[in-house]
Amino acid sequence: MEDTFSRFLTLTSFITHRFIHFIEDILLRDLCRCLEDWGIISCGQHPPSCSDHNSVSVSCSSSTHCNFSASLGIHERRASDLEYQSLVNSKRLQIVHRRYNYGGVNFILKGLMLPISCLRFACRLALASCRCYFGYLRCAQAEVQSIVSRVCKTLHGSSDEIGWLQCAPGMAPVEDGSARFQELLQSIRNGKHILPDSFVYLLIPGLFSNHGPLYFVSIKRFFSKMGLACHIAKIHSEASVERNAWELKQYIEELYWGSGKRIMLLGHSKGGVDAAAALSIYSHELKDKVGGLALVQSPYGGTPVASDILREGQVADKETRKIMEFLICKLIKGDIRSLEDLTYEKRKEFIGKHKLPDDIPLISFHSEANIAPGVIATMSHIAHTELPCAENAVLAGRKVPVMVPVSATMALCAFHLRLRYGEKSDGLVTCRDAEVPGSVVVKPDRKLDHAWMVYSSWKRDPNEPDACEMCEALLTMLVELGTPSQKAKQSTNSV
Repeated sequence: MEDTFSRFLTLTSFITHRFIHFIEDILLRDLCRCLEDWGIISCGQHPPSCSDHNSVSVSCSSSTHCNFSASLGIHERRASDLEYQSLVNSKRLQIVHRRYNYGGVNFILKGLMLPISCLRFACRLALASCRCYFGYLRCAQAEVQSIVSRVCKTLHGSSDEIGWLQCAPGMAPVEDGSARFQELLQSIRNGKHILPDSFVYLLIPGLFSNHGPLYFVSIKRFFSKMGLACHIAKIHSEASVERNAWELKQYIEELYWGSGKRIMLLGHSKGGVDAAAALSIYSHELKDKVGGLALVQSPYGGTPVASDILREGQVADKETRKIMEFLICKLIKGDIRSLEDLTYEKRKEFIGKHKLPDDIPLISFHSEANIAPGVIATMSHIAHTELPCAENAVLAGRKVPVMVPVSATMALCAFHLRLRYGEKSDGLVTCRDAEVPGSVVVKPDRKLDHAWMVYSSWKRDPNEPDACEMCEALLTMLVELGTPSQKAKQSTNSV
């Protein structure tokens, strides 16, 4: 009875162990398949097989219950049948679980991954949209800042550059010679001409002088009637300052070696800048050949008109430059550098490299244009033109004056500079920019625009001095400044 009970307990324990191992094997296999479907376990890695567990369990069972081997001989066939049936059932369960995994689990997992993929796509799309939006926002911000900077630079203009010569360190002070000029001018109008013939007088025209037929012609004729040697420099006025300086150097040396007399220079507008550049660059070659230089309305420090036209970084700077290049380079066959050299930037660079010699007398003449309303309607006579051949012999070859509103244009420019910068000017050059450091400054007591020396008025006022008399007074004063007594007086005043 005890043996039967013991055998029954042993069989029951064996069946229980096999059933537990069977359940564990099924769960482990299903877990591994799920992990393989999720990509966590690679295809080459598999869980331990059922046979291994069975062998282990059997070995363990046999080692544990070795003393009952004889009593279990009766039930070996039943155990083998049960083992076979368990194996068959495990295979069926594997098939069922495989179908379940690949049918239901994958479908459920894919159903769960679809909203995750959509959410990821939506996040990426939102991120790309944000990046695109902020990129366009940065571009728009940079464009707005560029436009604002250009507008501010355009509105600011040359406010900080006008009169920079007076603020620059190391510049010699100027001396006012307007009173002496008025005395000499009055004596000349009274018929007293003291301009000596021991000098050769060279007149240097300004910008666009090649298109002004009467430029300096009347002044040269006036000097020639007094028996003075007077010449007009035939230079390409629309060329750069350095090129004209070289041509003037050649011109001065030719006149000096041909006459044996020193040269007195009078330059108007850009002509004065070209003459000063020649004396600055070739001071060693010209210091004994030049007696003095008078700069008449010359933008020695620069002009706001040229700077405002050619300034980079302002509104429509490229378009404005193209228009000026077309007008100067294509129409009148000039060089854009002729205008560019008169900007404040170029003048600062040039003066910083080349200084005027201290032993040459200098006169700076500047004036203020009349901006009265009546001047705007003024027409100016600048040249003559001959009528074409006609049947009437009286009309053939007759000269007709060419009328151009130069005075009105200068008045409008001067009014613009007065409103924008609060500076007095002759229409193109401000009074402060025309004062050369170390020179004697002359300010006339009448209003004269920048083109007063180029054109002749349609109705000349006999009570007012003309350009010929004023140029004679300037050169007479320049000769006085070059005399030894006057030099000693100036040195005493400077000390």
